[in-house]
Amino acid sequence: MIIETVFTPIEAIAGGALIGLSAVVLMWSVGRIAGISGIVAGAILESGDERYWRLIFLGGLFLGALIAAVTSGALSGVTPVANTPVLIVAGLLVGIGTRMGSGCTSGHGVCGISRFSLRSVVATCVFMASGVATVFVIRHLLGEGV
Repeated sequence: MIIETVFTPIEAIAGGALIGLSAVVLMWSVGRIAGISGIVAGAILESGDERYWRLIFLGGLFLGALIAAVTSGALSGVTPVANTPVLIVAGLLVGIGTRMGSGCTSGHGVCGISRFSLRSVVATCVFMASGVATVFVIRHLLGEGV
């Protein structure tokens, strides 16, 4: 199987700008950082207004992704590379990792670095290095996706 990556700079810039804008609007309106792992945890654990804004934010996140996928046709021909139980376990492991790292890439990479947080710079470097190492192992040592 050959995996082809298409470089789309306009879409990447637009997407990055929208992520930044959503982080600014959330900070301006609610006074909170747009770290998705913290928002999800609060949506589960909090109550009242604190839970309400988190559920709205997450709903908008899913709805926006769904609208973009449907209108662009990005999901046509996409098939999962793993079965449902594996995907669920992988998602849970990512969730555990974000709790261990005190946040996720959106919290540390987008919001933390922009606030000059040294902890966020280190965390983002670890996230990126882990991603690079994972791709190297999967593509070059295991020969998958090449």
